[in-house]
Amino acid sequence: MKINHILNFLSDLSKHNNREWFALNKDRYEQTKSDFEQICASLIEAISHFDDDIKHLTVKDVVFRIYRDIRFSYDKTPYKKHYAAFIASEGGRKSLRGGYYVHLEPDNSFVAAGVWCPPPELLKALRRSVYDNIEELKAIIDKPEFRLYFDKFVEDDKLKTAPKGFPKDFPDIELLKLKHYMVEYKMPDRLLTDDNFVSSLADVFKAAQPLNAFLNYTVDDMQ
Repeated sequence: MKINHILNFLSDLSKHNNREWFALNKDRYEQTKSDFEQICASLIEAISHFDDDIKHLTVKDVVFRIYRDIRFSYDKTPYKKHYAAFIASEGGRKSLRGGYYVHLEPDNSFVAAGVWCPPPELLKALRRSVYDNIEELKAIIDKPEFRLYFDKFVEDDKLKTAPKGFPKDFPDIELLKLKHYMVEYKMPDRLLTDDNFVSSLADVFKAAQPLNAFLNYTVDDMQ
């Protein structure tokens, strides 16, 4: 299965993360890269059935390069240990809009949806939208189909206190402390070996589409 070939290559790459090994295994890289791009093309098509904004994207728009930028990094390994893509309208992987992220990595494959690391003014606007429309947001994240895959927002870099300009006694203050309005679903092993892999991922993303729509109302208003 394509997923196994991809993960096996990435596992070997993580053990031999150097240009010499990569050059000797360039054919494996080209094949697994092509396989991943085919998965992304199928995902774009599947997602466009429930999110019309996605249908104009191409694989080139959404897939991240495997080559690392090591200019300002202490870690000088030249290659990433994963394949990834961010399927979002108006820029693909560079978009500020809420979108659909897929990440294939040995023992750490997952999908995510939402807005990651918004710039300060957008983050402030998203917090204001959450504050002003908290019941709408809670109705989205409390739906059974959403809870089937997502139990909370990503809490990386979360504030310890209420953000400036918001009341500390707000009942859902934890949602305002977030720096990323994104949710994640770790792929179980059974999904990675599923012949209907793309369809199964599309089901996860479909459950997250209302969250993206909620977030993108604010993103679009800021642009």
